[in-house]
Amino acid sequence: MNDKLSPPPGETPQDPPRGVMARVRNYFLTGLIVAGPVLITFYLTWWFVNWVDGFVRPLIPPDYRPETYLPFALPGSGLVIAFVALTLLGFLTANLIGRTLVDLGERLLGQMPVVRAIYRGLKQVFETLFSGSGNSLRKVGLVEFPSPGMWSIVLISLPPNQEVAGKIPNKDEHISVFLPCAPNPTTGFFFYVPKSKVIPVDMSAEEAATLIMSAGVVQPGSDPQKKIAALAATALAAKKARDPDEPESAFSRRRVKPPEKASDKVD
Repeated sequence: MNDKLSPPPGETPQDPPRGVMARVRNYFLTGLIVAGPVLITFYLTWWFVNWVDGFVRPLIPPDYRPETYLPFALPGSGLVIAFVALTLLGFLTANLIGRTLVDLGERLLGQMPVVRAIYRGLKQVFETLFSGSGNSLRKVGLVEFPSPGMWSIVLISLPPNQEVAGKIPNKDEHISVFLPCAPNPTTGFFFYVPKSKVIPVDMSAEEAATLIMSAGVVQPGSDPQKKIAALAATALAAKKARDPDEPESAFSRRRVKPPEKASDKVD
């Protein structure tokens, strides 16, 4: 009789690590997985705090700096002052006097040829990104890019304005999308694509960014394989429904096998 416990059904038994060096390697990788994200998070937070402090502290008179009265420098004081100043600015802008001053400043900037274009563009970007009511770049979709049969994740933005829409030869309804690049999702491609060719995906922008930054290693959802199969099946079905007579490419012939159902398994 075998005293060893058999592994659960469907799981492959794993051989225990052999030798001292194999154990040390496993322990080191485990420690790296635990400590790596924590250390990088703290480093980026510390860098951001110091960057804000270095930008704000020169604007504060020495008599009002905390380190003037303390025997040590107080990190984060510039960040706190910047937060209070921006909050106060928003409060003053909400009333009539503040709104009048802001309109006056915008009219002055509007008279400057070069500064006017930069300011208007940046203002529209900030209003779109930080507005609580905006839906831009919060929806995720699939677009057939860069070649037929290959699908890329995009962030769906707003439709083009009338001037741009009138210049597009295809009269179908278009929408602007942003295609992030891996592993840095802050860079990518921006283009207009027919709205009928964008397949909405039930995924948040944060999950899409994580998927792109990890180059597909970190998959959103509980079951990565089912998520990949569902995305590929949705894309292929949409393409087949849109272009039923178009011949399949070599890439699209590789059908993704759907997950097996419990009834299909043979004991």
